[in-house]
Amino acid sequence: MATACYDCVVIGAGPAGCTVAALTAEAGLNTLLVEREQLPRFHVGESLMPETYDTFDRLGVLNTLKSSKFVRKYSVAFVGRTGKESQPFFFKDHDPRERSQTWQVERAQFDKMLFDNAVAKGAKGRDQTRVLDVTFSGERATGVVVQNNGGDKVTIGAKVVIDATGLSSLLASRLGVKVVDPNLRKAAIWTYYRGAARDPGDHGGATIILHTEDRKSWFWYIPLQDDITSVGVVADNDYLLKGRGTPDETFAEELARCPGLTGRLAAAERVDKHRVAKEFSYTTSQSAGDGWVLVGDAYGFIDPIYSSGVYFALKSGEKAADCIIDAVNSNDTSGDKLGAWQDEFDAGTQWIRRLVAAYYNEQFSIGHFMKEHPQHRGNLTDLLIGRIFHEGAGDIFDDMDEFICKTTSAKSLVDAKS
Repeated sequence: MATACYDCVVIGAGPAGCTVAALTAEAGLNTLLVEREQLPRFHVGESLMPETYDTFDRLGVLNTLKSSKFVRKYSVAFVGRTGKESQPFFFKDHDPRERSQTWQVERAQFDKMLFDNAVAKGAKGRDQTRVLDVTFSGERATGVVVQNNGGDKVTIGAKVVIDATGLSSLLASRLGVKVVDPNLRKAAIWTYYRGAARDPGDHGGATIILHTEDRKSWFWYIPLQDDITSVGVVADNDYLLKGRGTPDETFAEELARCPGLTGRLAAAERVDKHRVAKEFSYTTSQSAGDGWVLVGDAYGFIDPIYSSGVYFALKSGEKAADCIIDAVNSNDTSGDKLGAWQDEFDAGTQWIRRLVAAYYNEQFSIGHFMKEHPQHRGNLTDLLIGRIFHEGAGDIFDDMDEFICKTTSAKSLVDAKS
C-alpha cells in the first residue's frame, strides 16, 4: 500500500528530471523529485548548446547562469588529423543576440542549481533516495518503491512516473524498450587538466573537437572554470577498450596520435583519474506508456561529439512536462497523451543524429565540405547551436550526402588503382 501519493514522481535529478519537476510543480502538480546520490555530485557532460537559452529562461535560471563563474562559450572549432584547425564557428556571427552565447558547466554545480530551482518552484526534493522499483497495475505505472539513506523502504503512489535516470535508464531497461545503436558502439576515456592552453579572446571558451592522425578516435576539449579543462577521447568500443592496456595507457597512446592536442597540454597538469564510459549510444522504441514517461538520456543518447546531451535533456523535459501537465489536468494519463511530444522531438533530433553519422565517416571533413559548400555555413551553425526544431533544419544534408558519396567513391578509386 502506498504511504503517499503524488501527481508526479520524477526519478533522477539531472537536467531532464529537474526541468520536469520544476515545470510540473510550477503548474500546481504535486511533484516529488528523487535522486539516489547526495547532491552536489559529479557528472560528465559539461558543454551546453546555445539553444538551451529558451528553456533556461522559462525555468527562471538565466540570471543565475549569467552571474555564475561558468566559462562562457561563444564558439566551436574542429581540428583535423594533421592538427590544422578549421575556421571557428562563432555563434554571434550567425545570430548577434545574447542567446548565441552559452556556458561550459561543472555538472555538480549546474545540476544542484536546477534541483534547487525545482524545489523553489514547489517540488519536494529528496536526494540520497534510491528507487528500487516502479510499481504497475497491469500495464499502467502506479508509483515507486524507494529506499532512503537510512535503509527504510516506502511505496509511493503517482499518477505519472517520470524516468530521468540517465544512461542507467531504469524503466526503459525494465520494460525492454531500450535498443543499443549498432552503428555507434563507442567508448570514452576522459580526465581533467589544470593549465591547458586556451586561445585568446572569446574563442578561449570554445569546445574544440580534434581528430587523431589515423581518425580512429577523436578528442573533446572543454575549458572549465578555475583553469580546469575537460579532455576526453572517443572511439569504437572494441578499438578503445579491448586488447589494450589500462585506461591511462590507452589515453596516452591516443593523445600521442593527436597533433592538435599535444601542444595544448604540453604545460598542463592532470588533476583527476581517467574515467571510462562505454556503449552509451542507444534509442528507445517509445517515450511513454500508461502512467509513465522517459526523458533525457533515459529516452535516448546519441553521442557526445556535438554537446547535444544536456540540450536534449532540457528540451525533452520541457516538452514532456507540458504533456504531463495536460494529461493530469484532463485526467488522461494514457501513453498517447503523455508521449504526444515524441514525434516533434524526434523530427528535430534526427538532424543531429545525421550530423554525427557524417562525422564518423572517415572520408568526411567538415572543413572540406564548407570550402565546397560555403552557402551552408549558416545551416551548419544552426545545427551546432541546436536550432533544429524548424522547417528547413535538415536542408544541408542533400549536399552533405552527395559530398560524402563523392569523396568515398574517389577514395575507392584511388585504393583500387594502388
